Amino acid sequence: MKAWAATVALMVLASAPGDAQRGQFRQGRGRTPQASLATPASFVGGWHFCRLAYQGRAWATDYPDADYNFMTRVGELTKTAVSKSGTGDVLPLIIRPTDETIFQCPFVMLWQAESLYFSDEDAANLRKYLLKGGVIWSDDSWGSYAWDNFAAEIAKVLPPSQYQFIDIPSTHPMLRTLFALPRVPQIPAINYWLGSGGDTSEQGADSAEVHFRGIFDERGRLMVLSTHNTDIADGWEREGIDERYFHQFSLDAYAVGIDVLLYAMSH
Repeated sequence: MKAWAATVALMVLASAPGDAQRGQFRQGRGRTPQASLATPASFVGGWHFCRLAYQGRAWATDYPDADYNFMTRVGELTKTAVSKSGTGDVLPLIIRPTDETIFQCPFVMLWQAESLYFSDEDAANLRKYLLKGGVIWSDDSWGSYAWDNFAAEIAKVLPPSQYQFIDIPSTHPMLRTLFALPRVPQIPAINYWLGSGGDTSEQGADSAEVHFRGIFDERGRLMVLSTHNTDIADGWEREGIDERYFHQFSLDAYAVGIDVLLYAMSH
């Protein structure tokens, strides 16, 4: 195991409660409340994980466990002050593209861009959000159709004549923010991985290569990020399902997520 991965593993195992060191709450449906649609009163001083509820069938992918687990691990593995309820539960939030509350979120995350749709009103508010300093991160999209749809919807928000996607190299400082990652890994959904006997490319040759792409403004600030042909958040959501999956994918998933989060909030 590489040194950075060993560090993540030790920190995760040391911070987790009992039950084989990966607590039962990691599949949080039975223990934690559902995340709620954000209102101005929702923001209580710490960091909230913000999920974008776009117009499309798949906005709730990996919900709610990915949100709770990632927010919990951020609080354990970094010095970030995460927002919690009076009973100690972390407080992820759901944000609609037109909500003014989006401006309280350093970054918002969306899933499965093949189902993404932005109205003119959505696009206008998201443009304001990005130009004011926000970041959108798209994860768990696979294949050429998903990429083409994501690029087309983002083009409604940011004119491609001015803001173009670039391939982010593995040497970029984003992948060195806390954990030094050699690359963005290909992480499959656990059901696909188990059912395929260990394959990681969910759409065969059309998703064989992981793409780590972004849009930066004229000063080099990240505005839009895509982890394409990989499902980083399934490593958060499913960390307690299978010990093999945890060691092979969840450690990488948390390293990527924390690096992206800290980079987005500090640049």
